[in-house]
Amino acid sequence: MGKLISQQDLILERRTWEQKGLSVVLASGRFDLLHPGHVRLLEQARALGDLLVVAVDGDATAIAPAAERAEILAALAAVDLVFVSEESSEEALIALLLPDIVVKGGSEGQREMASAKAPGTRAIEPTTASIWVPLEPGYSTASLLERIRQIPT
Repeated sequence: MGKLISQQDLILERRTWEQKGLSVVLASGRFDLLHPGHVRLLEQARALGDLLVVAVDGDATAIAPAAERAEILAALAAVDLVFVSEESSEEALIALLLPDIVVKGGSEGQREMASAKAPGTRAIEPTTASIWVPLEPGYSTASLLERIRQIPT
């Protein structure tokens, strides 16, 4: 699939995009049990720049393997490139890719907690803006799991 890329190749491509003046938006997460909330977040993220790159977290706490989650995300029209992140933290990922914008999905409470750790609207790199997209009401992986548990067997 043409949208799947290794982290190493992505870093090399980033230099090319910078030379062409393309803005890069990064969204990252587990993206387990893809639902409309994920899709809407990615569509909003895509509208913020020239390229939307999605980093998929590793398998440690996921239901589905990272390669499968990456393949599903790559099928979305809003997504330009997908890779499985080898980094242990978002800060390390940002430092490697140097995106222009980092999009985060979350509740107001999560946003406030993150702001307390790093005041302002800037991420690790001074040229990277961090933009919060509110969660879609009624959509979450946790609520999907709860609905699955409620299905009679």
